[in-house]
Amino acid sequence: MQFYLATSFIFPRSLRLRLFTLCFVATHMPLLGYLVWGLSTGRIALAEFVLLTLATVVGTAIALFGIGALLNPIHALADALHEAKEDGVALPEVGDVIQTLYAGVQRVASATRDRMEDLHQAAHEDPLTGIANRRGFLAGLDALPPERRRGCIAIIDIDYFKRVNDLKGHEEGDRVLAAFATRLSALMRRVDLVARWGGEEFAIFFQDCIEDEASWSLARIASRMRSHPIGDVHGRPISFSAGICRWHGGDLEETFARADEALYDAKQSGRDRICRAAPLFQEV
Repeated sequence: MQFYLATSFIFPRSLRLRLFTLCFVATHMPLLGYLVWGLSTGRIALAEFVLLTLATVVGTAIALFGIGALLNPIHALADALHEAKEDGVALPEVGDVIQTLYAGVQRVASATRDRMEDLHQAAHEDPLTGIANRRGFLAGLDALPPERRRGCIAIIDIDYFKRVNDLKGHEEGDRVLAAFATRLSALMRRVDLVARWGGEEFAIFFQDCIEDEASWSLARIASRMRSHPIGDVHGRPISFSAGICRWHGGDLEETFARADEALYDAKQSGRDRICRAAPLFQEV
């Protein structure tokens, strides 16, 4: 790249002419040496020198023609890439085929990165609520360093959500889901992970929290749901039930199962409440 840029002042708009110049100079070095020696010693054969020079020029032209033919596929590729949209990447100010190809590759690489980011986001983000989906939530937990893989995991379920859809339609149901996701995200800390677990269920990871802290945080959200409801069913503010389980960085599947059992207990106990998973030593 350094040599390419250093020689860009030689016919900057034509790679063929630049190659010809470099080839001409390189192949004529022996002739120039002979010319200098002959002039200095007076032993130069002018006719032979001219003939040899012409033969060298012809050979250089043939070589250049062959190089040009070999470069034709690169020109075609550069023209195809040049049709891509500009992305604002700073590039060397050289106008030949190499610069065009370089610019096109940069644009395609940038577009590919953007596409990969879009696909990654689509795979890990819930399109309705804008928060992480189940896969994104698990990926977020997996990305945590070992010292931060501890806290509490909560599974949350919106109470009587089916009635919202049945009585007010699915559009209102979607609005409630999006509003609830916004409420959760707004009232959580930056280090906590919030996701739509599926349907009307959501998941939260309270990093470095014990059950008391997680319960207090969810109770604060529940109170907010009553004072500033996101919707109502039969005139009652929409509420949620939650199950909490402590996580020490071990088996996630077991932790989610225990949190789900605690959620079941909360719903069986009348909903609009928060239950904790029973300690392991109390389980049968």
